[in-house]
Amino acid sequence: MDQPQDEVSLSGEAESQLADPPEVPEQEDPVVAERDALAVEKAELQSLLLRRQADYENSRRRAEKERMEHAEYAAMDAVKAFLPILDDFERALGVETTDKEYARGIELIYQRTLETLGKLGLEAMETQGAAFDPNLHHAIEMVNTEEAEDQTVLGEFQRGYNFKSKLLRPALVRVAVR
Repeated sequence: MDQPQDEVSLSGEAESQLADPPEVPEQEDPVVAERDALAVEKAELQSLLLRRQADYENSRRRAEKERMEHAEYAAMDAVKAFLPILDDFERALGVETTDKEYARGIELIYQRTLETLGKLGLEAMETQGAAFDPNLHHAIEMVNTEEAEDQTVLGEFQRGYNFKSKLLRPALVRVAVR
């Protein structure tokens, strides 16, 4: 069986390639295109939702922190308003009186007031014998003495206070110098 010269015989693989033409990229199916567009939109919306939720949480935390700071400063102002009253009680306790019951009553009122303000966060500063610190003390008098170390607090004219570990009022003190 002779084949005519004009015809060329193809191998089996080549014949299968001719039978199945190479895949030409067809135009994308509109349903697939819509699906892909919706998937991209969904991802963008989820990202936006997560960012908005994070923004909301941050705003909520910031507002809570500001509310707490406001309440703390309001309490600090109220406590600061009571300091002159504490000073008056301390001066009253320093006065000698023959009426012991009256003196005891003043002392009890002072202690209760100091205890109540302490629950709110007031802390009295201990200055006697401490090293002078211009951040905590206000020097009213400098005393030349050999009995104490240089820059040591000898006494206080007015007690200093902290409020929740923050300086509320510096102590007015007498300081030793050499």
